[in-house]
Amino acid sequence: MIDETFHLTPLDVRRYEFGKKAIGGYDPERVDQFRDQVAEELERLTRVNQDLDAKARGFHEQLRAFRERDKAINEALISAQQLRAEIREQAEKEGQLIIREARSDAERLLDQARTEIRRMEDQLGTLERARRAYLAQIRTLVERQLSEITAAEQTSVTDASQRDAGGGSPEWMGSLVKE
Repeated sequence: MIDETFHLTPLDVRRYEFGKKAIGGYDPERVDQFRDQVAEELERLTRVNQDLDAKARGFHEQLRAFRERDKAINEALISAQQLRAEIREQAEKEGQLIIREARSDAERLLDQARTEIRRMEDQLGTLERARRAYLAQIRTLVERQLSEITAAEQTSVTDASQRDAGGGSPEWMGSLVKE
């Protein structure tokens, strides 16, 4: 287990004094050499530790960024799904509105056509009555003319018999009668 309260730096190792030389003590050159090796190793480990801390911070930052992106993607997906549902609902409403308008227009056009048919039937009835009245007038005129012709024929027969009997006939009647 590492004691977090005691931190040994390479500078601490280099400056540490072991005290006075004692007889039978350690070889000062070998102690200095070992102290230099320990300091260098501490420097290397400190650099490695700093690099690892920097990488860990970078990874944590990337992880945070990935989590934010993931959250943003999930929110965008939810928004897209909601938008799709809203668009579908709006399209269905518009479709129903278009159908209602088309039916309303069709009913209106049918009503107009029915009205036009009734108007044309009325007009046809009026024309038929006018035709019958015209034919009746012509029939009356022709019958009157026919009765006048018949009367004129009878008059000319009577006049001829009167002429034969000594009476005269009007001049205009003579042009009508062919001999």
